[in-house]
Amino acid sequence: MEHAEQFPYEEFGRRFFALAVTEERILAGVNTLAGQPIDVGPLGVGPGKLAKVTAKGHIGAATARPIAGDAIAYRVTLPVELTFEVHLQLDRHRFHAELEVPLILTALAMEELKIFIDVAPPLPNQVRVKLRAEGLRATLLNRVVGVDTELQRFVAKYVKRELSKPAVLGARTIDVLKAVESAWTSVAPQPSAEPGTIAADLSGALEQEIQQSDLISELTGEFPPTSDA
Repeated sequence: MEHAEQFPYEEFGRRFFALAVTEERILAGVNTLAGQPIDVGPLGVGPGKLAKVTAKGHIGAATARPIAGDAIAYRVTLPVELTFEVHLQLDRHRFHAELEVPLILTALAMEELKIFIDVAPPLPNQVRVKLRAEGLRATLLNRVVGVDTELQRFVAKYVKRELSKPAVLGARTIDVLKAVESAWTSVAPQPSAEPGTIAADLSGALEQEIQQSDLISELTGEFPPTSDA
C-alpha cells in the first residue's frame, strides 16, 4: 500500500486492542447480566439468623468509563434494584433497595490469538446501597439486623457467581483468530469460476500483438533481402 502508514508490530497490537475492545463491546459483554431476575429467600439475617429475608428484583443495564493507564480497562457500574421483605416472627417489613455494583474490566491478550475480558468482582463493602424502608418499624429493624450490610454481602457473592457461569465466560472471550479466518474466507482471492478464461485472454492478446508488430521477424532474424551491388 503506497500511502499507508507503517509501524511496528507492537504498536499494531496496541492499536488493535484500543479499537477492538471499545466501551460498547465491553458493555455488550457485561449486559448479558442485564434484565436477569433475582429471586432469593428466605435468607437468614441478623443475630442468630432469626430474621428471614425474601427478595425479588432485577439487574439493570451497566455503564462504563475508561481507566487511564497501559492496560485497556474500564470501570463499570452495574445497577441492581430489589424489593424485599423481612419476616421476624409475626411481623413483616418491606424494603426497597437500589444498589450499584462496581466492576473493573481489563482486556487480556491470551494464547491462540484470543482476548479475554477479566472482571474483578467487588468486595461486599464496595457495593453501594440506597435503602428505603416502608414505615418506622422497618427503619428501626434495619438498624437492629443490618439489612443493608447483608445485602452488600449477598449481591457481591451473587455477581461473582454469575460472572463465572459458562455463558458469561463465553461472552467475555473474543476469538480473534476465528474472526480473522472467517473474514479471510470472504475477502481472499478466489479461483476463477472459468479456468480457461485467463488462458483464452492471453492467447487473444498474444495473437493481436503478433499481428500488429514484426515480432516474428525479430525472433527469427528474417529481414527483407538486400539488393546485390
